Amino acid sequence: MNLVKGAATSVVFLILLLFSPVSSLDRAAAQETKPEAPPGAPKLNAGSWTLIDADTGLYLAGKEPEERVSIASTTKIMVALVALDEGVDFDEQVTVSEDAASYAGPVNGVLYSNVGLYPYDRVSVRDLLTAALVPSGTDAVYALAEHLGDGSVDEFVAKMNDKAKELDLENTHFENPAGIDARGNHSSAADLATITREAMKYPVFREIVDEPEATISTQDREIDVFTTNLLVLPNSGYDYGPATGAKTGTSNQAGFCVVATAQSGDESYIAVVLEAAEDLQRFEAARTALEYGFGEYEREPLVEREDPYAELKLPYRRGETVKLVAARDVSALAGPGLEVVRNSTNKEAPPSAEAGRKLGTVEVSVDGRSVGSSPLVVQKGYKEASLWQKITYWAGGLKRWILSR
Repeated sequence: MNLVKGAATSVVFLILLLFSPVSSLDRAAAQETKPEAPPGAPKLNAGSWTLIDADTGLYLAGKEPEERVSIASTTKIMVALVALDEGVDFDEQVTVSEDAASYAGPVNGVLYSNVGLYPYDRVSVRDLLTAALVPSGTDAVYALAEHLGDGSVDEFVAKMNDKAKELDLENTHFENPAGIDARGNHSSAADLATITREAMKYPVFREIVDEPEATISTQDREIDVFTTNLLVLPNSGYDYGPATGAKTGTSNQAGFCVVATAQSGDESYIAVVLEAAEDLQRFEAARTALEYGFGEYEREPLVEREDPYAELKLPYRRGETVKLVAARDVSALAGPGLEVVRNSTNKEAPPSAEAGRKLGTVEVSVDGRSVGSSPLVVQKGYKEASLWQKITYWAGGLKRWILSR
């Protein structure tokens, strides 16, 4: 009988545990950690995608942005970032090895994108970087990786993985510098957006990925190359005016991918589209995401100069206050799904203060990320309380104390 009661009690406990408010809250909290697109965001025909604000890195919209997937040649953005972080000499000449040049032809029956480098060609670091990013030359990226890895591609790939750890990219790992399909070569839309945002801080990267065509030179010939990113290729049918880069990728496992950057006025966005079903579809999807950003979001003053954000009680003067106003505007991106919070801190009012004296600060955050701050200053100056005002203040306080006894 006791065993039956014990079993029944256990069943009831499990039912209560599964359907208790605590369980529901835990499940809700788990769901909230996964970013979702705000109402009205576009639905793109891609396995995963994301749109972020390039200025702050704020997530704006997407689908499965944290999902680990193959990313094909978009991997080469990380190659560029590591090279630029190391402060490479762009004019340094690199001798192309036989191994690197082999990627200009079929490797194990597969023909990768290439620029046709020959063994022992001498090419500048700048031209190799251009060849890797504009036409997605696999031979060029292997030559660059060998050079920057002191003769070892594996050493350079280790640097790529170190950089991923430095950026806290939990869903990114590299096995090769070209994004060739491999079990351990993967990233996510969110991580790729972060990598691209870091790379875009370098003017030379921005310049290269925005080039519709370029010419690279060896010791005895010139090679004309054209971008694979139709968003920046004039008259491609998919060219997009605000587009500024960045990189495509295509492989059997990754499908059709593109990382697209765009800027118009004071707004700039990064869209990452992974696992698109068709080649041209990725450009349509990226353009749709970018246009959503430009259409629904805008930079605006979230704190306005001379607006009050705090109020101080004046010493020895009951009922008298002075307002603290912002000394300058604080502008940041605003739009669907972005929560704006303003927190003000201030000192106690001193005995006297002139107009414009700093007595506090208002800080602004968007979705928990700080976007700026402004000093809070006295709107209207005031003088120290007179002796009579102090006596009246003390007397009033004494009277209230007596009445409260």
